[in-house]
Amino acid sequence: MSVDHDWSELPPELHHGLSELSPELHRDWSELPPELLHTIANYLINLTDYLHFRAVCSTWRSSTPATPINLPCQLPWLMLPKNRSNRRGFINFVDNKLHFLNLPEASNRRRRCGSSHGWLIIVDESSPLILMINPITKVTFNLPPVTQFPNVLNFDFYSVGREYTVRSSDGEVYTRNLKEMCDLFIRKVVISSSPSRDPNFIVMAILNETGELAYCKNGENLWNFIDEARFYAEDVIYFEGLFYAVHKSGEIAVCDVTGNSPSVSFIETPRQIGGDMQYLVRTNDEFLLVTRYLELDIDAAYHQLDVVYKTVEFCVFRLVLEGPRWEKINCLGDKMLFLGENSSLALLASDFPGCVGNRIYFTDDYCEANYDGVNGNHDLGYYKLEDGSIEALSCYPRNSHSMLRWPPPIWFTPNPC
Repeated sequence: MSVDHDWSELPPELHHGLSELSPELHRDWSELPPELLHTIANYLINLTDYLHFRAVCSTWRSSTPATPINLPCQLPWLMLPKNRSNRRGFINFVDNKLHFLNLPEASNRRRRCGSSHGWLIIVDESSPLILMINPITKVTFNLPPVTQFPNVLNFDFYSVGREYTVRSSDGEVYTRNLKEMCDLFIRKVVISSSPSRDPNFIVMAILNETGELAYCKNGENLWNFIDEARFYAEDVIYFEGLFYAVHKSGEIAVCDVTGNSPSVSFIETPRQIGGDMQYLVRTNDEFLLVTRYLELDIDAAYHQLDVVYKTVEFCVFRLVLEGPRWEKINCLGDKMLFLGENSSLALLASDFPGCVGNRIYFTDDYCEANYDGVNGNHDLGYYKLEDGSIEALSCYPRNSHSMLRWPPPIWFTPNPC
């Protein structure tokens, strides 16, 4: 077993500890002192390296915690479409290494509607169940079921084809069947923090048809609407105790849901015109608004024609608080953005060997018609801001029609805690 690290980068105290070891210990790494192993493990920042470190021998494993608490945010994997088994594939798009995890919770009868802090949020088709699961640790949390949204009036499993009774935002009452409710009711779910680290986590859901924002706190059994933030439903992120929700026009609703009732303030910017989707991203030092442009495309394969949407451009804006206003930027520098059904994420390319900055990595998260196509030709890749070109991921080439089925891939950040 070899660990691919430059040990010269270890701090002086570790060099001193290693130099004091006898020649015998240099030959038998299993006899390294537990406190030294623990200190070395704390300097590992890659989850795969950490798991390999613990796998060396029983001594190394017993000297380090099974769940590391020092790891920074990891590079996202691409969660691949399901197959006939309970195993789900996750691929590292940089080195093309494929990881398989047993995940029966993401079966064919369930749909995921979010990826946040290393957790997947899953909706069940055959029941009102909403589940959160960490695919790495297999820890699960049950969220309040679909029936606990204020606009879901009734659920009757035996009313085949019209199991749910729902009220629209203008008061109209209508019915939805099991599949429609699973596929269409919830657009996206984000969480404030990892439930394993923060027992007081809060969950925010964007409803697809009504543009409502709904939240629940851990331990509660109901969803609450944020009435003042209705239609701020393009994207939601969490930052320093507050949820930020963006409107199609670029205005932001700042939602504080920590109290007994939600409090909402607004960042009112000049109206953004154009584009088909908006994403809100928080970097280390600023808020970014990313506008996505789509075009209809004709895809011919296997003697049939599919009409699908394709991404053709992204525009990026930074929030200038004086005004406030959105200011267009043409370069992200070292930053990489990951957009789609996941919680929008910004990382520095220099933190991850093999990565390149000034790119937007995106997945298909906008059109149900694209999901059900038999070819599985989903809209994903990366956009290079320097020249406006779109490239396919080497691990997931465009126009590949073999086994790439519904649903489209989603960015997933591996997190063991």
